[in-house]
Amino acid sequence: MQFSADEKFALQLDAEDPLRRFREKFHTPLSQDGKPLIYFAGNSLGLMPKAARQIVEQELDDWAKLGVDAHLDASTPWYSYHETLREPTAGLVGAKPIEVICMNTLTVNLHLMMATFYRPTKSRFKILMEEPAFPSDTYAVKTQIGHHGLDPKDALILARPRQGEFTVGTEEIVDLIEKHREQLAVVMIAGVNFFTGQFFDIEKITTAARKHGCIIGVDLAHAIGNVPMELHDWNVDFAVWCSYKYLNAGPGAVAGAFVHERHATNTKLPRLAGWFGNDPNTRFRLHLEPEFIPVPSADGWQISNPPILSMAPLRASLAIFDEAGGMETLRAKSIKLTGYLQFLIESAGHSKLTVITPNKPDARGCQLSVLVHEHPKELFGKLEAAGVKCDFREPNVIRAAPTPLYNTFHEVWRFAKILADHQ
Repeated sequence: MQFSADEKFALQLDAEDPLRRFREKFHTPLSQDGKPLIYFAGNSLGLMPKAARQIVEQELDDWAKLGVDAHLDASTPWYSYHETLREPTAGLVGAKPIEVICMNTLTVNLHLMMATFYRPTKSRFKILMEEPAFPSDTYAVKTQIGHHGLDPKDALILARPRQGEFTVGTEEIVDLIEKHREQLAVVMIAGVNFFTGQFFDIEKITTAARKHGCIIGVDLAHAIGNVPMELHDWNVDFAVWCSYKYLNAGPGAVAGAFVHERHATNTKLPRLAGWFGNDPNTRFRLHLEPEFIPVPSADGWQISNPPILSMAPLRASLAIFDEAGGMETLRAKSIKLTGYLQFLIESAGHSKLTVITPNKPDARGCQLSVLVHEHPKELFGKLEAAGVKCDFREPNVIRAAPTPLYNTFHEVWRFAKILADHQ
């Protein structure tokens, strides 16, 4: 698409945007002057869907009126509450419904998946990750390695960018898989890297890993609700995600996991078990049925009963995704938004800024990571003072994520102008 730096062009794009009405379905925080912030922080915490309040209040009302009976008699029964999230979530990640479960938090789910899929042997014990990975993933993986009596210095392989570069090429990851194929147990990669915004070629990496008998796991924290995926068809073994970023489910909201059908239906796989992963036909026999019988689906990894107040806002957000037409429709706008932002930054000729997110649309999500060469924190403070909400990552990167459900092209234009005015 041919972009223009003229403000009228941005306004025209908004006028033609078939998704523009969805902005009104979210609460936008206000700046000190009472005007809506330019909220480009959906990669950290998505905005609140207006419908979330009513859904949460309904659960509170059911609790007040029904007490324990709300598990079966609430307007949306609590006992099976997680099932209401199954199909819409599966649609977002390209999975079969039996392959997904919304539960816990991301890192808890990663530990649960590693308990099943990281089974090191003397010959095959290494884990491959990208560098930098999100710190919580690194902590989890290193402690999993230590849990098995191994040393991360020996067992952890990091795919690092080349000197002077910021992202890791898919071929470099594939080469590392090939190089360590005899010792590699698990490849653990992000769908979209938190720092650079790079969208990895998960299909190609998965093919390389499975070719050599390696398990492939993916952290979708910055990918779900951001980029289209086909986890089932790509043959990914497992994936985990949170839902408070692009899924707009609120702080600390329920997370999720994907387990490929070939594993999900295998009730013999080892796992850390809890009662809600047990066969629902015998779940409430409790002490009369002391043996764990896994549900033959991703539900077999569910530890506890559904956290209702943590799940309720996600229902509101998933309904918006469905109404908007799903990821393909949102992705089309996202590519335009982010491409427009990059065009405006580059056309301004900023010598003090470098976009470190890949140029190609299919290699990134909606986030642009901008490296600031001089006084980065000062520039970030000026953006905040001007009514922009994005985020800063040490030592010198500003992340801005125009998201298609609630951000506009005119906001992108205004952000770029503020950036130019303060250079």
